[in-house]
Parts: sequence; C-alpha cells; structure tokens
Amino acid sequence: MLTTLVTAAVGIFVFLYLFWRRLKDDYSSDMIFSASFLVLAGIAVGLIVSRFFAPALWFWTEFLGVSLGAAVGILKFRLRAFEVIEALALSLLPWVGLTFVSDSISHSSLPSFLGFVVCAALLALFVYFDKHYKSFSWYASGRVGFSGLSILGIFFSLRALVAIFFPFVLSFVGKYEVLISGIAAFSFYFLVLNLAKKVI
Repeated sequence: MLTTLVTAAVGIFVFLYLFWRRLKDDYSSDMIFSASFLVLAGIAVGLIVSRFFAPALWFWTEFLGVSLGAAVGILKFRLRAFEVIEALALSLLPWVGLTFVSDSISHSSLPSFLGFVVCAALLALFVYFDKHYKSFSWYASGRVGFSGLSILGIFFSLRALVAIFFPFVLSFVGKYEVLISGIAAFSFYFLVLNLAKKVI
C-alpha cells in the first residue's frame, strides 16, 4: 500500500512538471496547472467508476477520464488540442512506467518489467520524434502534434498486438481488446496523416 501511494505521488509530481514544462512557453502557469488538475480529476473519476462499477474496464475508464479532463481544459482555457495531446503523452508515460516498475519490484512480475521497458522505449522515441519530425519529407506541414499522436498510435498498436496472443492481461477487456485498441491506434494514425497534409 505504501509503495503504491509513493509511486502515485511521484508519478503525479512528474506528470505536473512535464506537463507544465511542455506548455509553459505558450500558456500561463495558472492555465497549465488548472488544465492538469482537470486531467487528474478525470483520472480519479475513472478510477472510482472502475472500482465500483466496472473493475475490468479500469484502463479504459481512466483513459476516458484523461480524455474528458483534457477536453474540458482545452475548451475552458482555449488551449490548442494537439499541443495538449503532446504534453499528455510526454507527461503520462513516465507515470505509467513508474507504476509498471513498482509492480515488477513488489510482485517480481516480468510482464510489468516488460511494460516498463516499453514505456521507456516509447519515451525515448517521443524525444527522437520531437527533435526530427520536421525533417520527415512526408510530413510536409511540420505541425505540432506528430510526436504525441504517433506515440499514442504505437502504444495502442502494441496493446492490440499483445491482446491477440494474451487476451486476458489484467488491463485488457478480453477478446474485445484487439478491436478497441486497434480503433484507438487507427484514430491516432489518421490524425497524424491529416496533420501531415495541412500547410502552416
């Protein structure tokens, strides 16, 4: 229990810092932290809903909570959606990775350790994309959003792929996980391609 609380506290701190750092050049700190707390509130609501009504759907209720919290923040403070998505992808990945590594240590879980490795690899890939995406010839628009959307697309593609062979992983919804994660991955890839066609 103590390990879980410490991991959550560190994860929240890292999330707030990275979310603020990503957006601080374009928005005031008050707006950024207000939006981030809406996201945290969405996560909390998703956790409560899953705990009392749909335990098997905890990942998706929390994902929906993040999405709704972010949407409210974007509308309320007139933030640019793709900038917020980038900040969320960058700031939530370390939190998820910390949760995995904490579980792998507490329960000697190899799958959790592999989950941490995947999160670390996605974070490194985000940094690479963020530095180089404007040089990609097929991404002519150069618009912000490529890194976050691509990483989210890859993340959900991996979930769909793993679900094909291991449909009963704790955060999966059985045989429907492949379809749901596949749709999510396709949606993020579609947004990337749509952004690529737009000229600044």
